[in-house]
Order: sequence, then structure tokens, then C-alpha cells
Amino acid sequence: MRDVLLAAFFCLLAPSLGMAQSPTAPGVQPSIPEGVWLLEGKAAVEILDCSGSMCGRILWLRIPRNPQGELVRDKKNPDPSLRLRPLCGLTVIGDLRPDGPGRWKDGWLYNPDEGVKYRITARLVSNDVIVARAYLLLPLFGKTLTLARVPHGRSEGWC
Repeated sequence: MRDVLLAAFFCLLAPSLGMAQSPTAPGVQPSIPEGVWLLEGKAAVEILDCSGSMCGRILWLRIPRNPQGELVRDKKNPDPSLRLRPLCGLTVIGDLRPDGPGRWKDGWLYNPDEGVKYRITARLVSNDVIVARAYLLLPLFGKTLTLARVPHGRSEGWC
């Protein structure tokens, strides 16, 4: 019970500690950090501007093929009709809306390793690093992910 009360306290306190997001000025659209970003060393994601929101699709996988030599598929998707689609090219980040300079909110992140879609927020901490928070209910109980900008390669695993 004490832990639940502490979590609730921090959720209420966070905005007063300067953790609140600053709104985007009217008519100013923060730029999407387009390019290729390595996500936790497992996949490279191409970040794109999708009608003013940030989205991303898989461009590289550390393990692109199964032991039989076939492309890795979305085998843990909760929708059985989608389990045969290849992970290469799959959109795994979507609907991240601008929330101030270098910040995005209200998006989703699909984790094909689990077949789970998380809510996500993101912030650009430098030209080459994005820090994202993926969660189901509250960001406090989520996981922080780091994306690092990388050049588009030509080695094994690229889509």
C-alpha cells in the first residue's frame, strides 16, 4: 500500500517539479529527427515524418533470419492473420505527436518480441540520441529505451 501511495504522490508531484511538457508555439512544428536509429541494439528503425507525427519502421535486425534461413516473422502478434508478415519493413512506432521542441507524446510502440503494443513518449536529447518511455498504463511503470543515430548500412540484416 505504501508503494502505491508513493507512486501516486510522484505522479501528482512531477508537473510541479518542472517535468511538465511545454506546449508547441502556435504555427511552429518541431522537426522530426528523420534518419536511421539503433533501438536497444536489436533493430534499426527508420524514423519518418508521417503527416506531422513521428513514425518508424524496421530497417535492420540483429537476427534477420530464423535457423531455417527464412526472414523473421511477426509470430507473436495477437492477431493470427498477421503472424506471417516479415519484421523487415514493419512499422513499430507510430502516432507520436509533437509536444514542444524535441518532444513527442501519445504514440505507440509495437514490440514484436512480445506481440505487445505500448504507449510511448520520446524526447531528442542530442542530434544523435532519442530517449523514449514505453509503458502500458503509466509512464512511471514503463521502460526507458534509447535510440542512437546510425548510418544506413549494407551488412547482413538490412532490409
